[in-house]
Amino acid sequence: MSGQFVTAADTPREQLSWGSLGWMCRPALGAKDLTVIEVTLNPGGGHNFHKHPDQEEVIYVIEGVVEQWLHQEKRILRAGDAVFIPADVVHASFNSGDTGAKLLAILGPCVGAGGYVSVEVGDQEPWQGLR
Repeated sequence: MSGQFVTAADTPREQLSWGSLGWMCRPALGAKDLTVIEVTLNPGGGHNFHKHPDQEEVIYVIEGVVEQWLHQEKRILRAGDAVFIPADVVHASFNSGDTGAKLLAILGPCVGAGGYVSVEVGDQEPWQGLR
């Protein structure tokens, strides 16, 4: 049997200026097809406009209020809401609430040693002028 339990206490965490990432599933943990990340967005923080050229993604809101962009369309998502993002489609997630927001990001297939590739485009038009 293969597989692995991943407890909250043992989840590798990465701190960023806008929040944090908890790596639940990725190649370093033995995954071949899925990268699963618990994402925390600080109030006012967010993952600016970016895309994953070779990966699809689902973002599921666990708690909080999230301003979610899919290409140039914006929606407000709350706990229980989700968005499906096809490969190579620009998107962004921002915490629009007063407390932390928690998301689950699921990407597939795994790409590269880290499990995903993100191409930042927030400094380019039309993304730079959307918010």
